[in-house]
Amino acid sequence: MTLFLQVALDGLLNGAVYALVAAGLSLIWGVMDVINFAHGEFLMAAMYVTYWLSFFWHLDPLISWVASGAFAFLLGILAYQLVVKRTIGKSAMAALLGTFGLSMVIKNICLNRFSPNFRLLSDFALEDKTIMAGDIIVPLPQLVTGIFALVVVAILVLVLKRTRFGWAVQATALDKEAAELMGINTEKIYALVFGIGGACVGIAGGLMPTYLAVHPEVGGLFSLIAFVCVALGGFGSIGGALAASLLIGLVEALSGFYLAPVVKYVAVFGLYLAVVLFRPKGLFGW
Repeated sequence: MTLFLQVALDGLLNGAVYALVAAGLSLIWGVMDVINFAHGEFLMAAMYVTYWLSFFWHLDPLISWVASGAFAFLLGILAYQLVVKRTIGKSAMAALLGTFGLSMVIKNICLNRFSPNFRLLSDFALEDKTIMAGDIIVPLPQLVTGIFALVVVAILVLVLKRTRFGWAVQATALDKEAAELMGINTEKIYALVFGIGGACVGIAGGLMPTYLAVHPEVGGLFSLIAFVCVALGGFGSIGGALAASLLIGLVEALSGFYLAPVVKYVAVFGLYLAVVLFRPKGLFGW
């Protein structure tokens, strides 16, 4: 039983990080009907920000995650202004291909400047720290990252449901033309939504180097799993993305441990296919 709880805890902590990555993707889709294929590269870029701030200025990730989130926020706004804005009102493929091209640009810049080498952080506050919960070992880097992720998702939901900005975002998502007639600057909302989506993944990327190696390909898998979380939970539903992320984290961990590590992604995508066959709009879509 202890072994099962240990594996399940690892899965839930991974799922919490998936939730934050997926929340940004879900927000962008829910408001703009755009899938940001560069989402994983935003994550990778934020991880590099944390790594280099630690390498050159010895800033701990518990501090530098703010810079990583801010960097990804600005990167998101820049991506909207330079790429996505030009595809609004055109075919869905235009935005998809535009963000895919952006992902290739970001990835290849990092490959060129930083090489494909894996880079590991050292000498940070949470390095190799664990706590014991009975017989269960809880790694502090993953625990802190998971808690941060859940707190940020909760704050995002509260902002969307309880603030004037959140109501403006919801109005824009429901009917852009009606929102404009009400005096809402929908172009500004779109830019901020893309920036907030970037900030979500940037905050995750700011803390993940405490337990993951940084390299130019690191964002690809997270981007793919985030898309599965969004689709499984229901496009545009942040609560659905959260539930789906935790479920996927559990399935990934349990199948990888009890079956075989090579099977874990087969189980994740198999679950996704099974749900989509019987409920195409996802578990919480409508």
